[in-house]
Amino acid sequence: MLKGISPLLSPELLHTLCRMGHGDTIVLADAHFPGDSFNSHVIRADGHGIAPLLAAILPWMVLDQYVDEPVEMMAAVAGDSLDPAVQADYLAAMRPHVAQDPRIKMVDRFPFYEEARKAFAVVMTGELRKYGNVILRKGVTPV
Repeated sequence: MLKGISPLLSPELLHTLCRMGHGDTIVLADAHFPGDSFNSHVIRADGHGIAPLLAAILPWMVLDQYVDEPVEMMAAVAGDSLDPAVQADYLAAMRPHVAQDPRIKMVDRFPFYEEARKAFAVVMTGELRKYGNVILRKGVTPV
């Protein structure tokens, strides 16, 4: 156990965050997401919601300051709807760790899957809310 680091961050997740470079992405996937179908680097975080994981990750990882939307979420499929509490909870978890609310790009389902294929890793969580998936783009750590 390391002092000051959330116990939600497994050694594998910490190692992955450290290895990521500027512009690399990581998917925090809800429990319904087919992570193993889209990426060979899957990290398990069963039992944990995405908002607490965001709060644990963002003290250690800078969001990309060179893109307009460093955070992406899956858009609802036609005929379905989003729960606005999901995005609100994620923003609330991010606020203490970012200078301003990051702009969130909403991505349709199949393009989101393509982004997951290209991601550095997929973290499978215990998040049960539909459309809870989020992609974070890593930025440059200030000196």
